[in-house]
Amino acid sequence: MRPRSLDEVVGQEHLIGKEGILRKALAGGMLPSMILWGPPGVGKTTLARIIAQDLKRPFHTLSAISSGVKEVREVIELASGGGLFARSAVLFIDEIHRFSKAQQDSLLGAVEKGTITLIGATTENPSFEVIGALLSRCQVYVLEPLGEAELLGLLERAMAQDEELKERRIVLKEHKVLLRASGGDARRLLNTFELCVKAAGPDEAVVTDALVQEVARNAARYDKQGEQHYDIVSAFIKSMRGSDPNAAVYWLARMVEGGEDPKFIARRMVILASEDIGNANPNALLMATTAMQAVQLIGWPEGRIILSQCAIYLACSPKSNASYMAIGKAQDEVRRTGDLPVPLHLRNAPTKLMKDLRYGADYQYSHEGEGNFIEQEFLPAEISGTTLYQPGDNGKEREHAALIAQLWKDKYGTGG
Repeated sequence: MRPRSLDEVVGQEHLIGKEGILRKALAGGMLPSMILWGPPGVGKTTLARIIAQDLKRPFHTLSAISSGVKEVREVIELASGGGLFARSAVLFIDEIHRFSKAQQDSLLGAVEKGTITLIGATTENPSFEVIGALLSRCQVYVLEPLGEAELLGLLERAMAQDEELKERRIVLKEHKVLLRASGGDARRLLNTFELCVKAAGPDEAVVTDALVQEVARNAARYDKQGEQHYDIVSAFIKSMRGSDPNAAVYWLARMVEGGEDPKFIARRMVILASEDIGNANPNALLMATTAMQAVQLIGWPEGRIILSQCAIYLACSPKSNASYMAIGKAQDEVRRTGDLPVPLHLRNAPTKLMKDLRYGADYQYSHEGEGNFIEQEFLPAEISGTTLYQPGDNGKEREHAALIAQLWKDKYGTGG
């Protein structure tokens, strides 16, 4: 069922429609090296083959899983040894994100000289997975998941054209679960559909939502190494930050069902406890670190209960990013002002020379003051009075603001 021309390709109108940038490039006979970035089963490999076919160029394909620098060099030698026509050969590399830096480096010269036109396919964000030098020599085209109408069109085409399916009487009674299980992946859709038809028996095949659920019981996708991994973790973190325990537990369940490493989930909650809750509820960090230790202690599957308890606790905690913002401001200040000298009275004086230079001479020991406080300068003179920590509007940090205002008066601004 693989398309043989651009007109047979379903979806990706922004690239191969009448005004699509790739269609225009093909019409002009010119094509840059490119990275095709998109989810599985949306036509990356198909597009590469059709491009080479339409331009009548030699087509070489490598898989990043099984190929290395040796295979890349062999293709480049082949392309550079056959005159002008061979110099325009297309090299398609599937899953190019799996290539190491050295393997990607081996492509640079040939791409730069035009010995090959590189088409790399990836399901991962090329900004993170493709080296900058190679990325700068390629155009990045984003392929979108297929929509409902496009997927239904593929099913109709398969029933009409596939050698086996067209011989069967098939009734597509329901399609909601089938489309959902595909996740916009044409390959997954057609594979699942074929399994359903076979499971329906030798006579009339009636495809229903119940049948699809039975056949594709594990259809939910969760790629622990892929972009969806980061998307779901992001949704999990943002749900806790946004104080929605129901959403937090849902995304936690997605990770648990997908086989995510429990230690990874626990580490993310420890970070959130400090970054997004902080001193608004200091117990949150204790809860998160204890949960991480407990998961390691008792193992799986009971560990999921601890993760759930912790996620709900964090989602329901008051929020503050004041500590996170404070260290960010402090780092910005350091970058802006450089290595300012430590005030003399705060310096250590372990030698006689240092004492003679009055290191530490005017320091006042805070515990000797009333309430264990003596007003003195602790910042370099150049940035004296700079406010880096701004307490949040919550019970605990309002106490911090009141203390700072009481001790330091107006030095650090109203309310601390």
